[in-house]
Amino acid sequence: MTYLVFFCGHAGTGKTTLAKKLLVPLMQASATPFCLLDKDTLYGGYSAAAMAMLTGDPNDRDSPLFLQHLRDPEYRCLIDTARDNLQLGVSALVVAPLSREIRERRLFDRAWLGIGDDVKLRVVWVHTTEETARQRIIARADPNDAYKLAHWDEYRQRRFVPSGEMGEDLLMFDNTAPTLANDEALLTRIVGEPQRVATLLPRLPV
Repeated sequence: MTYLVFFCGHAGTGKTTLAKKLLVPLMQASATPFCLLDKDTLYGGYSAAAMAMLTGDPNDRDSPLFLQHLRDPEYRCLIDTARDNLQLGVSALVVAPLSREIRERRLFDRAWLGIGDDVKLRVVWVHTTEETARQRIIARADPNDAYKLAHWDEYRQRRFVPSGEMGEDLLMFDNTAPTLANDEALLTRIVGEPQRVATLLPRLPV
């Protein structure tokens, strides 16, 4: 069995750090190889070049122009790359905000994803407080965050925590100050093998 696992959430919530921390234990617990597909790693350079050509600012990736014309193709290619790996028997851990897809429940639409019932599908929503996220964004000093910080009041309107029908089947993870027990609980919910997980998590860094 292969797994398609999404780590989604807003900027500054620690999606990538969490994914990298859990990747090896996830492979061990599931007994399947995984690839890590991070949107920024896969498409960051291309998007920077495209925006530099269009606007003169390679870091202008939160502007209306980017969101209207480049965002969706990036995400579509990300999903397609995950599906190619799944067809080769390699599970995929996908890291990206995917907030619109969460709102529209697309990540639970197997037809939209292009996957069959043989793929174990898990969607994790990584969240933290707005102020924690903002401080982390400031601390990492990534030029790609410049638009967010300069237009924070506008950007913060896009932030949300899924609830009600939108949050059904989501694995919610508060990444403000996670403990080893929190990591273990998340890994167990992804894999569904508590006994195997319990023998792996002590290897995770605290």
